[in-house]
Amino acid sequence: MRTPVVGLLRAAIVGAEFAPGERLVERALCDRFEVSRTVVREALRQPESEGPVDMVPHRGPVVATLSAEDAAALHEVREVLEALAGRSFAERATSAQRTTLKRRLKAVESALADGGLPGILAAKDAYYDALSDGAGNPVVRATLLGIHARTSLLRGVTLQSPGRGADTLRELQAITTAATARNPDATWAAREAHVRSAAGVAMGVAMDLLRSAADKAGTA
Repeated sequence: MRTPVVGLLRAAIVGAEFAPGERLVERALCDRFEVSRTVVREALRQPESEGPVDMVPHRGPVVATLSAEDAAALHEVREVLEALAGRSFAERATSAQRTTLKRRLKAVESALADGGLPGILAAKDAYYDALSDGAGNPVVRATLLGIHARTSLLRGVTLQSPGRGADTLRELQAITTAATARNPDATWAAREAHVRSAAGVAMGVAMDLLRSAADKAGTA
């Protein structure tokens, strides 16, 4: 039971159903997911270790608040690592892995057309997984997974920003074209541009979320 609840909880946080700094009340989560308190406590451990949930003394679990400075630092590191993974894919990926990447891109396109945030995030994660598989660098893969987990709230809200879906698709198409053509430099540039574009939107989102959290704290 724990694994499905972890996924549901993560999706709710990414979908901005909980605000940064908001307490995750165990009883309410039990009612929401129709599970026991033990299951909820177990489920909270994974997002706490990943970053989206903080355990605050005397308050319990709360949705993590990511400062603008932290968001900028994470995207700076993500830009280099994703560009490196893209270049490595272009250099190392097998024919089967290139075919998988093209298929995953079509899945992203379908998910964006459907418009459901959980489906879009799942399709994008699968696309990134395909790039990581072809890159063949487990250290880069693990580090990127941690960064994606820490910026999960921003990723969800950013994708809902006007025009971001269309921009995302164009950027992933450019990455796929370069990567499957075995062009390392073009793949590096395309993936670097994708992260910079996302970071530009995410920084505005981060500031909005921080202001919203401050406003709520001031009226509490």
